[in-house]
Amino acid sequence: MMKSSVCTLLAVTLALGACGKSDDTVEEMLRPVRYVMVSDASVFRDRSFSGTSKSSRESRLSFKVSGTIINAPVQIGQRLNAGDLIAEIDSASYVLQAQQAQASLVEAQANDRRAAANYERTKGLYANDNASLNDLESARAQAESASAVVRAASKALEIARLNVSYTRLTADTDCSIASLDIEVNENVASGQQVAAVSCGDAFEVNLDLPESLIGSVNERTPVSVRFGAIPDQVFRGVISEIAVASAAGSAAFPVVIKITGSHPSLRSGLAADVTFQFDSAADKGRVVLPVTAVIHDPSGTFVFIAAPAEVAGEAVVSRRTVTLGELSQLGIEIVDGLEVGDRVVTAGISVIRDGQRVLLPPAE
Repeated sequence: MMKSSVCTLLAVTLALGACGKSDDTVEEMLRPVRYVMVSDASVFRDRSFSGTSKSSRESRLSFKVSGTIINAPVQIGQRLNAGDLIAEIDSASYVLQAQQAQASLVEAQANDRRAAANYERTKGLYANDNASLNDLESARAQAESASAVVRAASKALEIARLNVSYTRLTADTDCSIASLDIEVNENVASGQQVAAVSCGDAFEVNLDLPESLIGSVNERTPVSVRFGAIPDQVFRGVISEIAVASAAGSAAFPVVIKITGSHPSLRSGLAADVTFQFDSAADKGRVVLPVTAVIHDPSGTFVFIAAPAEVAGEAVVSRRTVTLGELSQLGIEIVDGLEVGDRVVTAGISVIRDGQRVLLPPAE
């Protein structure tokens, strides 16, 4: 009884399967994909980089003599006029040295006068045969030596007075304090940085460009600069310096952008967004794609290209190996492997394979 039931069920199942088949092959279901068309408009022309503003005339100030800071009346950001005091060190020891040099000069001048008088007297005696030639030569040598001592003492006094003046650090022109590196009662050495000042209204922006782009910039490359602190204005920039790599093995090249124009809010230390407009010929073949359009596997890095088929609205996809550039907010840069007119699949790539037929909707 059990065996008969099983046979009956198997027969029914086979019959139903036979009824579901057709003599015609079932047509394959085509998957739709999204894509972007590589065109002249997608050539990578504009690139933005972050930098920092700096006064074109920024000086690091230091004392020419060492000592203890007794006065520092300025603050960071304070604007100064020419001659305003920035910092002062204790000048007592330098004043004493100047007084000592003054006393040495007075003594040297007295000796010089005595030696000169003795020389004149000896010349008279020698003329009357009352002094020997040796006496005359000795008197002349003493007079010349005394005169040299006066000159040396005079220079020593000049240096001592300069050292006294060096105990006051003042602004040589109108400027503002960019940084202050000392405190009152702090001992500072000669040449140690005390403050940095920004002078004038000219500013520049310092930034680093990658190796892949440094060959595409020159002094004629159009540049625009925006500051987060000045959102209502776009400044024009001019490339003034292109340096070598900042460190051995580094792919970053320092670039200086001189800002044309001025603004009351411009100052050193502002974060800047610098946009370069590259020559389209120099960037030929470089496009930016969504990150999702690029596939990495052991065989390499590639994208899917959709080539239109004979049937309207259909295409055949194929793998295309590409070379990647830099990642930005816009997507991933493709520096080689694509041409104008290519249809690059941007969605659905996880469920398609090389040589597969797909539906091709209008381009994004």
